[in-house]
Amino acid sequence: MEIDPLFQVTATCVCCERTFETSRVRPSFKQTTRRDTDFCAYYKNENPDFYVVRVCPYCGFAFTENSASKLTAEQRKRYEEKVGASSKKKEYGGKRTLDEAMETYKLALICAQVIQDKERIIASLLHHIAWLYRYAENEEQERRFVGFARDSYIRVYETEAAGPSDARLMYLIGELCRRLGEFNEAVRWFSRVIHDQRIMDAGMIRASREQWATLREEMLARKMELPTEMQQS
Repeated sequence: MEIDPLFQVTATCVCCERTFETSRVRPSFKQTTRRDTDFCAYYKNENPDFYVVRVCPYCGFAFTENSASKLTAEQRKRYEEKVGASSKKKEYGGKRTLDEAMETYKLALICAQVIQDKERIIASLLHHIAWLYRYAENEEQERRFVGFARDSYIRVYETEAAGPSDARLMYLIGELCRRLGEFNEAVRWFSRVIHDQRIMDAGMIRASREQWATLREEMLARKMELPTEMQQS
């Protein structure tokens, strides 16, 4: 008998607190074929990223495991006034297409913004939407959301007292800047990871060095003036 790559889990809505069923991908089916330099993964089977967002079929609130664990009365009121009252409830509990996954992420983004969830949550949702546009080969919208994600990650860095433990965050900002053609900014972020002696994340240091070198070659090929950090190397 062929095994379904999806299985059902019970989730509790953080807004109305009712329980519902939603799909997840079985761990044995999560086989990546490759991964982009900003961590966007491609899968041999069902894409588990399609099922990250949970959408309550009763009140329409969309959230992830990392979202606020329970809404305050004020957050619930804001959601109901700005989204819930006018939203068309839709069932997302089964298999999802790329378009349906996009709908869930955009709904989760609206919900996170309305309840003023943590900036990290918003940044991650924006970045995932960029990935979905990448899967769809929609370069214009992908670039647009990469820009939104970059801005949001920078706000995380500036407001959450990011330290050496946030090497991944700094690397990501640098990589998204590189993808947007903002090469000088990208160099600055990669350099922070490479040169900060307090950073112990070997993987992110290595990744930053690799992208820094890629960037240098790209700038030389375009006959662009190298920033000071690169001229000294």
